[in-house]
Amino acid sequence: MARWIRPSVEPAAAERLERELGVTPLVARLLAARGISEPEEADRFLRPHLSQLHDPYRMRGMRAAVDRLSAACARAEKILIYGDYDADGTTAVVLLRKAIEMAGGQADFHLPHRVKDGYGMREEVIERAARDGVRVIVSVDTGITAGKVVGRANDLGIDSIITDHHLPDGAAPPALAVLNPNQPGCGYPDKNLSGAGVAFKLAQALLGSLGWEPGRLDKVLRSILRIAVIGTVADVVPLMGENRIIVKFGLEGLRRPVNPGLRALLASAGFSPGQAPKAGGVSFRLAPRLNAAGRMDTAADVIELFTVTAFDRAVELAARLDRLNTERQQAEAAILAETLETLPEAPEAAFLVPAGQGWHRGVIGIVAARLVERFHRPAAVVSIDPVEGVAHGSGRSIRAFHLHEALESMKDLFLGFGGHRQAAGFSLRADRVDELRRRLEAFAAARLTAEDFIPEVRIDADLPLAGISDETMAALAQLEPHGFGNPEPVFAAGPLRVSSEPRVLKEKHLGLALWQGGRILRAVGWRMAERAAALRPGALVAAAFTIQPDDYAGGWQLELRDVMPWQSPEGGDCASNRSGDGRRS
Repeated sequence: MARWIRPSVEPAAAERLERELGVTPLVARLLAARGISEPEEADRFLRPHLSQLHDPYRMRGMRAAVDRLSAACARAEKILIYGDYDADGTTAVVLLRKAIEMAGGQADFHLPHRVKDGYGMREEVIERAARDGVRVIVSVDTGITAGKVVGRANDLGIDSIITDHHLPDGAAPPALAVLNPNQPGCGYPDKNLSGAGVAFKLAQALLGSLGWEPGRLDKVLRSILRIAVIGTVADVVPLMGENRIIVKFGLEGLRRPVNPGLRALLASAGFSPGQAPKAGGVSFRLAPRLNAAGRMDTAADVIELFTVTAFDRAVELAARLDRLNTERQQAEAAILAETLETLPEAPEAAFLVPAGQGWHRGVIGIVAARLVERFHRPAAVVSIDPVEGVAHGSGRSIRAFHLHEALESMKDLFLGFGGHRQAAGFSLRADRVDELRRRLEAFAAARLTAEDFIPEVRIDADLPLAGISDETMAALAQLEPHGFGNPEPVFAAGPLRVSSEPRVLKEKHLGLALWQGGRILRAVGWRMAERAAALRPGALVAAAFTIQPDDYAGGWQLELRDVMPWQSPEGGDCASNRSGDGRRS
């Protein structure tokens, strides 16, 4: 059972937003709960505009990068874009390549193979580029730790421009220019850009240097944002600041895409012509198809998808990505089933480390995320190659546990590792997997408490079923796009009566009908099928939920985040018995 947490909201701040911005009391409360308490800041949040994008030259290294790319375009020098194999990296390649072409240049690209090459820049690629006459290499979504590789490029007479958003782990690479808002000495005000976001800023500066009239530049940037939005959402960066602007206008552009690849991708994901996906649609329907290319085969298909001019070929490529995504889902499900067979229903270990031979390395990170979601404790899934005697692992974590710090504490185990607080990857000798498991379990057990293993549900506000209306939802739409850093509002209501027999949907989801005050709404709980046995018709419950369109019956339905037996206020109302810091009142 989850802990329900309510953020503290200053009533005066919410009232001021309601008064000065003319928003509803509910929207004002939700803004204040997100830390947006000043009317000017709230106005920018509710009404984003392209003019709010920061000057790209505020990013350290931008002038040198634009000058060198402009010269390369003018001299028809060979340019190589060195990307990454995920949706963030591939969309960054696409948008920057397009910008270079618009500036009069031509750029080839290189994407590593996830299994054969692994993450990051490699010297042999640089050496091959030198033999092919490449004079400028631009990295996207990678390169901030590639000091040795950049040094080799310098030796070969190649100028390097590094664009990345990952945290540096030491001195910056010796490149002609390093564009990374997180590098020391960079005063760029928005530190949360994705790899595609940083590439977009370079494209914005490069195209802005061409002397176009503002209307033409604005139109082109809007077009590029149709690609940048996918990488931004896929990389799960906070949808605040510039990311919010990128996603807001990118999603609007996806309503009427011109690019054949975008049109084919949207159609293969089930979107009708003229239907603009929300950020959740990008996250769960578009991005997985692009990521599947790099997970299951080669990410080069993504580049071709977005650059091909023949719609028939785009349809073929989109269908291929769809098949690869299905294969990814099947591989993920098979590995997850194997891991669950080795784990108890209620694991006691503070850190889960299932391992198996030959598990597909492209999906073990997703399986780790599923285990964290299910058991609410850090997990690393390990694939063992018995021929090479090497094991590769991918881990995910909970908010209370710093995964990279754990790996750093036992770096003597690894052939290589990297990542951040919530996600990391590593490789080690196969005969050391048991030792890794013991050390990770001990490290986590020493730092996590029983409270840390209890999932949390953040409740933004109480909202009875009678308060859910078209008018309410139209007001809440002002807070979109939703995603990491700006999640969909989660509401609480109770007591609600279970009005009919609970249903199990597709063997893993929960379907309910909930009654309150004469109104009945359908509710669905994803991966909550096991709750059905405890929910009998007539039972009183409290529910935490988001609100979604009911595509089956029309109107609105509840998407459950949690549901629990109702307790009267005298016994402790379970919809409101948590204080703002998550402790029981």
